[in-house]
Amino acid sequence: MVPFWTAGPWTLLAALGLLSCFCSVLAEASRTSPTISTASKHQEGPSSLERVKRGWVWNQFFVVEEYTGTEPLYVGKIHTDSDEGEGNIKYTISGEGAGSIFIIDEFTGDIHATEKLDREEKAFYTLRAQARDHRTNDPLEPESEFVIKVQDINDSEPQFLEGPYIGSVAELSPIGTSVMKVTASDADDPTYGSSARVVYSVLDGEKFFTVDRHTGIIMTAVADLDRETQDRYELVVKATDMAGQMGGLSGSTTVTIVITDVNDNPPRFPQKMYQFSVSEGAAVATPVGRVIATDADMGDNTDMSYLIKEGGDLFKVTTDVETQEAVVSIKKPLDFESKRTHNVVVEAVNKHVDPRFVDLGSFRDQTIVRVSVSDIDEPPIFQPAEGAVMEVQEDAKVGSLVGIVTARDPDVANKPVRFSIDPTSDQDMIFHIDADSGAITLGKILDRETAGWHNITVKAVEADNHTMVSFSTISIRILDVNDNPPELATPYEASICEDAKPGQLIHTISVVDRDEPPSGHRFFFTLPSEAASSRHFTLWDVKDNTAGIRTQKSSFNRHEQNVYFLPILVVDSGPPSLSSTGTLTIHVCGCDTEGAIQTCNATAYVISAALSPGALIALLVCMLILIVLVLLILTLKRHRKGQRIAEDEEDMRDNVIKYNDEGGGEQDTQAYDMSALRNLYDFPEAKNCDSGPDICSLPQWIQANRVGGAVDGTMAAATDFSLFKGYIRKKVEQADADLSVPPYDSFQTYAFEGTSSPALSLSSIHTLSTTSELDFSYLSDWGPRFRQLAGYYAPGKTEEEAS
Repeated sequence: MVPFWTAGPWTLLAALGLLSCFCSVLAEASRTSPTISTASKHQEGPSSLERVKRGWVWNQFFVVEEYTGTEPLYVGKIHTDSDEGEGNIKYTISGEGAGSIFIIDEFTGDIHATEKLDREEKAFYTLRAQARDHRTNDPLEPESEFVIKVQDINDSEPQFLEGPYIGSVAELSPIGTSVMKVTASDADDPTYGSSARVVYSVLDGEKFFTVDRHTGIIMTAVADLDRETQDRYELVVKATDMAGQMGGLSGSTTVTIVITDVNDNPPRFPQKMYQFSVSEGAAVATPVGRVIATDADMGDNTDMSYLIKEGGDLFKVTTDVETQEAVVSIKKPLDFESKRTHNVVVEAVNKHVDPRFVDLGSFRDQTIVRVSVSDIDEPPIFQPAEGAVMEVQEDAKVGSLVGIVTARDPDVANKPVRFSIDPTSDQDMIFHIDADSGAITLGKILDRETAGWHNITVKAVEADNHTMVSFSTISIRILDVNDNPPELATPYEASICEDAKPGQLIHTISVVDRDEPPSGHRFFFTLPSEAASSRHFTLWDVKDNTAGIRTQKSSFNRHEQNVYFLPILVVDSGPPSLSSTGTLTIHVCGCDTEGAIQTCNATAYVISAALSPGALIALLVCMLILIVLVLLILTLKRHRKGQRIAEDEEDMRDNVIKYNDEGGGEQDTQAYDMSALRNLYDFPEAKNCDSGPDICSLPQWIQANRVGGAVDGTMAAATDFSLFKGYIRKKVEQADADLSVPPYDSFQTYAFEGTSSPALSLSSIHTLSTTSELDFSYLSDWGPRFRQLAGYYAPGKTEEEAS
């Protein structure tokens, strides 16, 4: 290789670059130049073959980046051993940047760079070199690839690509606590020199934080960082390349470090005493006041709870989770007369205590809440407050004392109290109470079996202020006395077989007693005197408030007597002893060999000559009920029959005929039913003319005026409207005299105003009797629709002509 360089500093740098790399490469001895081979063959003949050594003396070139000279920058030279300097060989290059960035002298093989290169944009270029015959342009050598590397210089400063940074560290952290890591990048070649070797330092904030020179890790420099004093710090971190040596480039970034909170501050009450007042009538759970302890920490570290250390008998404290306030409220009713001032000690305690800072002191604080109780006018208080229980014998007489209710005014004035019984609790007015003393007495006779307990409400009011009212429930127990005789539990019936043996137990009876003696019931059973001599049955008292019935004879004949009624006398233990008699019905039945009953007859034989009063009353009640039912059925039948007759005879009709429908004239027969109007003038008496010539001629007069329209005007004007009155009166008399006609209701309207009205008529028909100068003869020319109207006004014209 025979390189050629031009003088100058950039050429010197290129030469140094070439010396630093492997610029000397052995020629490829195994390859033979075809061109040279062809020439040798032509010169020495076909019998001579000579291997020609190829002599490329380059492999890669170096060029310095950021060249700012005015002349193209020399890169290097390509040369082949076959070039003898005669100008027969032409050198060409191709590939990246060939012809634009890099140019070659085709005669000498010198390569120059025409543009400023930047290694950070492109670090190397790959090109191909070709040696050709200058005259024929045929390639003399195969293409060879070579590389032009851009030599780095320190032209890029370090950059913090992720900045600005935000980090955090807990307050009171020890020295050397890692906060975060910052990283700066340098675009220079890290394999060439120290251009990309970056070191870090703190420019601003080095008093509180340091940074590792090589790793960029930021650490605390002091141990007393306090969030409550300063909650954030702004640092400026610098990165310098060339390992921090002189001439190195640098870049900086801002780092914000937030100091996070730890629970290092206890709660503190701003005051050592708070004062509140509350009325003694305030209900339980009524808030008295709120106090709050402050905590310099933040977040969950400020969560605290409150508790009462002293005075918790009448008051309690709760924590408002939203405001972190202590709410002091009433736990039990307050009494001004007993105690007027209460001191409550409230303590605030942090919920989340950090064990690392327990040596800083107690994380709790106390304050005194003084509560003053104000006096109010209170209602009377019953003694005992929960109500009293009184007892009275059920046979006590009216006016007997049941008990005394006591109530007092709790205020200092101790006003007198008046008593009364709430009427809703004693609607039957069984008890009375003395308004002054509170003594409860009987107002009616009691019956324990009807109601064993009575609950009444006693009202106590202050004599001077009736708004101060208290109520108390008094329970009165009615004590039992023996006033009800024992009775058989149920109407007993028993059955025996005809072949019953003597002494056989056929039934066991028991009794009930509505009384409740304190020592319990004890009943005695005997047979009445009329049944004691019976030869059929005996009574056995079991002594446990039951008795058994046994047979006395050996056999029974149900055909002779199949029913026996055995009276039984029951006596209680008193005092006083009461008794009653019940009857046991015993049926004699036919049984099989197993003793199972088959049939029983209904013939009855009464041992006792007379029935008991209870049985007689029951029999009479049944008969009375049957008689009432029969009478009720007969009454209902007659009532229904009368209704059907009344409905058959009743035939009511409502005929309301309206005459206020104008219609469409005489030719319009579809607007409404004309039969109603036609029937109006279809009178049987008019056909017979029994009512006189006036009534008989009334419909014809109206018809003549409506159809003909040419009746004499003088007669029409002189017509007396008494004709209508007489007609209506006649019709009423006929309707009242005819008893065979059902009472039909007919409502008819006769639009006749009369002659004595103080108001003048507004109808144009009135012009019939006036001296109007109007001529209505033209109405006859208007056609059939105005024929009736022309008939009304034609008489006026006739009268006018006659005069």
